Amino acid sequence: MINLLFSNDRSTPLKVLCLGAHCDDIEIGCGGTILRLQEWYPKLEIRWLVLSSNEERRAETFASATRFGLVESDKSVHIEAFRDGYLPYEGAEVKQAIHDHRSEFEPDVVFTHYRNDRHQDHRMVSDVTWNAYRDHLILEYEIPKWDGDLGTPNFFVPLDAAHVESKLSILQQEYNSQRMKESFRLEAFRGLMALRGVEAKSTGGYAEAFYSR
Repeated sequence: MINLLFSNDRSTPLKVLCLGAHCDDIEIGCGGTILRLQEWYPKLEIRWLVLSSNEERRAETFASATRFGLVESDKSVHIEAFRDGYLPYEGAEVKQAIHDHRSEFEPDVVFTHYRNDRHQDHRMVSDVTWNAYRDHLILEYEIPKWDGDLGTPNFFVPLDAAHVESKLSILQQEYNSQRMKESFRLEAFRGLMALRGVEAKSTGGYAEAFYSR
């Protein structure tokens, strides 16, 4: 493993943008990494852009983001209301929304969906991310689900058990609307982080994994 620091200068803010097609994607894909980065970079600046929501899920996301240290009042969380499952069919508007956000915040690191994710909304967001952020470090996160589309990531962020439990606790407590979904299983999320921890030789036993191109 080669260790990488996003910046050796801890006196200036590290700016991070997280993109998600749906209201729980960011937390599932890189929630532990957000918690870890907050420890590594005291002046971390994070923005969330979520593309699909309804009123219930919007409220859940704001509650979740607050527990991850983001503040609604400072515009750190932006949620669009595109229809779940139909992002590719609203492609021009989705692309415009992401590009509009591009002009408001200049990130150092961008987290987005895995390019080969089989969910059509996820792929759409990934493709437009690469279109909008051509000269940025982009890390693609993974989301376990029935499609069986997990691959072989090449970038790992080591996590401790405390990061894992905090992430899972927030997901369980804040996303009541998702609990009945077969793919929304905390043991699956924990298991994937444990597997990636093995692959990363994480001393804390867990890791989140990303695709860096």
